[in-house]
Amino acid sequence: MTTLTSAAAEEIIEACLARGQEIGKAFSIAVVDAGGFVLSVRRSDGARPLTPDIARAKAFSAAVMQRPTKMLHPWAESNPVFFSQLSQMTTYPIVATEGGVTVKRDGEILGGLGVSGGTGDEDQQVCDDVLAALGYELEFDNWAGAKKADTKKAEK
Repeated sequence: MTTLTSAAAEEIIEACLARGQEIGKAFSIAVVDAGGFVLSVRRSDGARPLTPDIARAKAFSAAVMQRPTKMLHPWAESNPVFFSQLSQMTTYPIVATEGGVTVKRDGEILGGLGVSGGTGDEDQQVCDDVLAALGYELEFDNWAGAKKADTKKAEK
């Protein structure tokens, strides 16, 4: 089993912070391992105070749910009570929003990346740009039993 190293986590964070500077945004970035345990969290100068906690929740969700957080929208909408209860059982809340991406290479889940500080679309774009540039996979199977309409909605 491959693991996400501290050095790899720092490489991801540095790339995200650089991408944030390119687009003029102050981000907080979190990287966790496959079990959701924090490897690194960084808050850039000027990032809002809540952004590190939001980034951690996004990274945790992407790692333990083994899907990008934007793919969790249909589940959260179709079963909000269960989704809310699930969040109460975990270290960090399970979130269904943009900006949390599962870190995956060669089909193996290595961890999660969370970005917070921009719009949801900006957070997501930074995750996708950085992970793609570093050679991580961005393709994920739909949830078992997901309806086609649900998966299209999650991709938006």
